[in-house]
Amino acid sequence: MKIEVTRDTFPLAQVFRISRGARTEAEVLTVTLDDGTHQGRGECVPYARYNETLASVEAQIAALPPDITRKGLQDLLEAGAARNAVDCALWDLEAKRAGKRVWELAGLEAPKPEVTAYTLSLDEPAAMEAQAAKNAWRPLLKIKLGTPDDMPRLEAVRRGAPKSTIIVDANEGWSAEVYADLAPHLVRLGVALVEQPLPAGLDEALIGMERPVPVCADESCHDRASLPDLKGKYDVVNIKLDKTGGLTEALELRKAALAEGYKVMVGCMVGSSLAMAPAVLVAQGAMITDLDGPLLMAKDRDAALQYDEAGVHPSTAVLWG
Repeated sequence: MKIEVTRDTFPLAQVFRISRGARTEAEVLTVTLDDGTHQGRGECVPYARYNETLASVEAQIAALPPDITRKGLQDLLEAGAARNAVDCALWDLEAKRAGKRVWELAGLEAPKPEVTAYTLSLDEPAAMEAQAAKNAWRPLLKIKLGTPDDMPRLEAVRRGAPKSTIIVDANEGWSAEVYADLAPHLVRLGVALVEQPLPAGLDEALIGMERPVPVCADESCHDRASLPDLKGKYDVVNIKLDKTGGLTEALELRKAALAEGYKVMVGCMVGSSLAMAPAVLVAQGAMITDLDGPLLMAKDRDAALQYDEAGVHPSTAVLWG
């Protein structure tokens, strides 16, 4: 089997800012597996937060044997972007060989559209209010925050989108004191969930702290091995395939998290429809679906996912799975 890795760059519709920085394009790696008859594809987004680069992830994939299997992959690569792209490509290849869809191979029910959040990037309050007003028709908005002075931003977004459900992502940008001060205002402004308020590794302060709004682990949750350390701190886990290392572990993490009483959010890095397609399977019935990567782009893949008032639709077999 031939394993090919290509770099693809997708321009964003506008500057995308979080507490750690800004970007104007999404740089992704596309893995194509070719057995001479069928091809399977997967996509990943190497993430500097986890010490990943395009080059380092390419090197991990290049070192894999040509007869790699999904089971063998779990042992050869740790959870992360490289394993994600290859794992999803293997699922796609298996589906094409079998003439079935991935959801059938995985023993899942036929997927349906899921309402997805739309992300408003971090900016000055007036700009965020304008973003919110422009997207006030959307049922679910996600606000990127994570500064010591976020109240004006929260107030501005609520003014701009008075009827939308709002979730907040601090991207590890708050201290325990800032979060404690903001918590009652999150309730007042109708925020439905707050994502990763404190830095991973410094989130012990959440134990015993009043959580009037559900708190979701993002950077603190990668795969099933993360779950024991989340007890008493979080109510929800954010499952991202670039963290779990692919669909295989993502499905197992969802099952384990639900069994331990957590609710599930399914999120994404800023990637194309090819990256979102397998995540749609994980997002079925999730508390929050946040698979808006393609909506933030100026250009997407061919056979892109369909987004409409029903949310993000499952992929066609032409795209993936």
